[in-house]
Amino acid sequence: MRNLDENTITDEAIRRLEGCKDARFKEILTSLTRHLHEFAREVKLTEAEWMQGLEYLTAVGKKCDDKRQEFILLSDTLGLSMLVVALNNAKPPGCTEATVFGPFHTDKASDFRNGDDLAQGASGEPAFVRGTVRGLDGKPVPGAVIDVWQADGDGIYDVQYTDKDGALFARGRLRSEADGRYWFRSILPEFYSIPTDGPVGDWIARAGRHPFRPAHLHFMIQAPGYERLITHVFRGDDKYLDSDAVFGVRSSLVSDWVRHEPGTAPDGTRMDKPYYTLDFDFVLAPAGK
Repeated sequence: MRNLDENTITDEAIRRLEGCKDARFKEILTSLTRHLHEFAREVKLTEAEWMQGLEYLTAVGKKCDDKRQEFILLSDTLGLSMLVVALNNAKPPGCTEATVFGPFHTDKASDFRNGDDLAQGASGEPAFVRGTVRGLDGKPVPGAVIDVWQADGDGIYDVQYTDKDGALFARGRLRSEADGRYWFRSILPEFYSIPTDGPVGDWIARAGRHPFRPAHLHFMIQAPGYERLITHVFRGDDKYLDSDAVFGVRSSLVSDWVRHEPGTAPDGTRMDKPYYTLDFDFVLAPAGK
């Protein structure tokens, strides 16, 4: 078709998808095309703005590497990540809620035993975390693989450092015991800024938004017969709980880290400075529910 204009090009672009044999792919592309065209018409997008947008996405791509995923960060800060999480993680009442994955997980984390120190020298105040992993029926889930990761006391993840020779800390992988229990030592989480040295930081500043995330621990828990759970546990006293830069806070995931004076820690260690404890139980949704 020739002589297409701003009123006819959308239907023609969609018509040209008629030969697509993948029904889901066709559905997504059709809707994407329609909404993109409507967006351009709604804001009366100029050619200069269109090119600026393309250059911005190119810059986002260039910022990505094996340690940083700027596109995930862009999705997070636009609220798209949490929208997709909400659409795909409707769980039965009583199950632990899911939240965003974040851009700093790595499959290279080391395996630890319950009771080990996952901090591995990371800066921060000492903290002891313990709880259980259970199913919705209340039965313990033994052998659940529990991935844990967090920023250090300076608000920086291990993979963000360029002067640590790739050393990993404040993260690890362990398994729940036969009775569903897990426990480990780490550090008290602190609020931190998302990375602002890239394209996402640029738009956040221009939009007049702050870049901070409330203090939290990341968890990913997997066990046969249960849905994978990706979630956080947030500090209940954090000032950014109601304005998380990536919209990830859920009230059920907010908990208290209890401060203790120097003394004997839960694992029997003698502590010569204050330390914190967190008790948090996870409830997994059965697979297919």
